[in-house]
Amino acid sequence: MQTQPIHRFLQCLLAAFGLVVTLLATDLRAADDLRAMIDALGKGNFQENQKQVEALAKTGDPKIVPALEALSDGDLYRRKADGIVFIVKPAGDNLTLVDALSGEQAGEEAKAALEKIKVNNGLRRAIRAALGGLTLMSPDVAVRLQAAGTILRTPSADALDGLETALAAETDGTVKTVLERARAASILVSDRPVSEKKAAIATVVETGGRDSLSLLSSALASADDSLRPDIEAGIRHIEDQLAFWAAGQNIWYGLSLGSVLLLAAIGLAITFGVMGIINMAHGEMVMLGAYTTFVVQHVIRTAYPGLFDWSLAIALPLAFLVTGAVGLVMERGIIRFLYGRPLETLLATWGVSLMLQQAVRSIFGPTNQEVGNPSWMSGAFDLGGLTITWNRLWIIVFSLAVFAFLLFLLKKTPMGLQMRAVTQNRRMASSMGIRTPWVDALTFALGSGIAGIAGVALSQIDNVSPNLGQGYIIDSFMVVVFGGVGNLWGTLVGAFTLGILNKFLEPYAGAVLGKILVLVLIILFIQKRPRGLFALKGRAVEA
Repeated sequence: MQTQPIHRFLQCLLAAFGLVVTLLATDLRAADDLRAMIDALGKGNFQENQKQVEALAKTGDPKIVPALEALSDGDLYRRKADGIVFIVKPAGDNLTLVDALSGEQAGEEAKAALEKIKVNNGLRRAIRAALGGLTLMSPDVAVRLQAAGTILRTPSADALDGLETALAAETDGTVKTVLERARAASILVSDRPVSEKKAAIATVVETGGRDSLSLLSSALASADDSLRPDIEAGIRHIEDQLAFWAAGQNIWYGLSLGSVLLLAAIGLAITFGVMGIINMAHGEMVMLGAYTTFVVQHVIRTAYPGLFDWSLAIALPLAFLVTGAVGLVMERGIIRFLYGRPLETLLATWGVSLMLQQAVRSIFGPTNQEVGNPSWMSGAFDLGGLTITWNRLWIIVFSLAVFAFLLFLLKKTPMGLQMRAVTQNRRMASSMGIRTPWVDALTFALGSGIAGIAGVALSQIDNVSPNLGQGYIIDSFMVVVFGGVGNLWGTLVGAFTLGILNKFLEPYAGAVLGKILVLVLIILFIQKRPRGLFALKGRAVEA
């Protein structure tokens, strides 16, 4: 009686052992079958190899992916002695052999002992379709999404079976959407029935974009009469969509350029409006702010690399203080002696700008300096048909924040009240006890400091060099004059208007001619409205 449990245990053990042996034998047979199929690639011609690739793809085994990739890249060889196929890598005079299934090294061979398996475009297409089908069944969602996107961009009738199998098994909504679009694109280049192609055309049109437009245009060339109206209507629809998004992209680029012009011009608007000073060194304040950012990032990279994402937050107040101090020294040392003499002021500030440029060249060199983007300002994202870069988006937000801060300063603080009083009637402000010379000095320091923080922002999208500010000084003056001297709202509207106008003119007239046309339009506008869009009464009209 006691032997029965022992017998049953032994029977179960033997059964389990037999099952393991069976599974191992099955795996070995499957591996042998795969190896035989891969070795067959070294014996056939292009057409036979294409059929062999399709047969390999039907196995669904991901082990064959490296071999197919090597075949497509021209790295699959047949050893002449025994006909075994290997993935081959250069290793000095000999070639390193890599097992086509396991990926393990299998020794070295002389090049003469091996024969390269040739590949043509038709075979490459079959490989691409096979690889797409294999990766479409990957357990990794990202791999499946990438594979579906690849087939969507390069549709093939050979990929349809794999796509339909993958669609039936797919559970992720995003991947399934891309798979459906890839299937529709592949149906268009296949010999499927007209009813399926009509449904595929609707899906391709819904997808939109230039790839879909190219696909429909290619399909139109070989389409029969029953499909032509649908394809032509789809092409018109996508072209209208692309035109709409192109206009939207130009507006975005214009807003981006306008935010840069706003940052560069807003400090100039304050000093020009309050003091009537044409500061030709304003661009150099922008440049000093950019170099302050470079110095901060250099110190952080050298001593505190973990703080790099905070580099701009550290550079902003430092740039404001550095350029504000330079502006204060300029006003107290030079400009206050030249009030009422605009030509001398212009020449003096131009001389200061040359001195600052040369000083920066002597310290940092004449070449561009590297200023990096923090991680939160890197990359881009798509919004409909628009491509939005993070650095441009943050600069727009930053420029509007600076504008809001200055608006608050001018409207809600004692300093702002004094600045507006000096702007509107200097003599009356002085008689009321306002120390107008110090208002001038602080105003000039404020305008210079804002130019400095503009330089911090510009360092993220432009080359940091001694000539950085020169590219914005003329545009800044145009913004100030167009918007209305001393009026912040005018500066805001003027900056964004000129930015958008520039971007709409550039595709037709080019960048240089576009700027010339903008300048001509501003001159004509000033003939009608000499005080700009938003006229503000100041010292210039007191007489």
